[in-house]
Amino acid sequence: MASLLELKEIFRSADAVCFDVDSTVIREEGIDELAKFCGVGDAVAEMTRRAMGGTVTFKAALTARLGLIRPSYEQVQKLISDNPPQLTPGIRELVSRLHQRGVQVFLVSGGFQSIVEHVAAQLNIPTANIFANRLKFYFNGEYAGFDETQPTAESGGKGKVITHLKEQFHFKKVVMIGDGATDMEACPPGDCFIGFGGNVVRKQVKEKAKWYITHFDELLKELEER
Repeated sequence: MASLLELKEIFRSADAVCFDVDSTVIREEGIDELAKFCGVGDAVAEMTRRAMGGTVTFKAALTARLGLIRPSYEQVQKLISDNPPQLTPGIRELVSRLHQRGVQVFLVSGGFQSIVEHVAAQLNIPTANIFANRLKFYFNGEYAGFDETQPTAESGGKGKVITHLKEQFHFKKVVMIGDGATDMEACPPGDCFIGFGGNVVRKQVKEKAKWYITHFDELLKELEER
């Protein structure tokens, strides 16, 4: 197992950095915001807490929550325009610094493609660098489920994405940064996990992560010290 010093060296020399989105890159949980917008906020927030605590499989939790919300295409678009996701302080600067260093930045999310694309555009991250879940709609815009073939639709999916990135781009060192159990599970195959508690602290992650931060400035400082 790598020591904290070794993890910091991996981060400073990484080829690619993967960020979780909900409660990491943005301040809120996209699915909870969508639920509130559709009038079922409390019930879905409780399901999210259970999913992030690692007590139910991710796909089961996602299926149950979306079955309750049943968002239409119009509701998703209106959520993004009326309540755009709020970037976490420091993330814009950190992503910009990583790009300057020639590091590839990816958004790997159990959230929804349409919301994550909006976030990526603000951070100059290309759409091709997004791995997220895709909602499906009938021709009249009604909810029709989600694409269950996406790796991010199930537990262990983020690790599968990292394996895919290593195979496709021959990355030697890939870092995963996130707040939840699904992010921590991605290392290995990820080479370094950095737990993030700047928006919400997941007890299990804080206890188990060797490197745990509460502000992205901590990572910016690591890059400046080199």
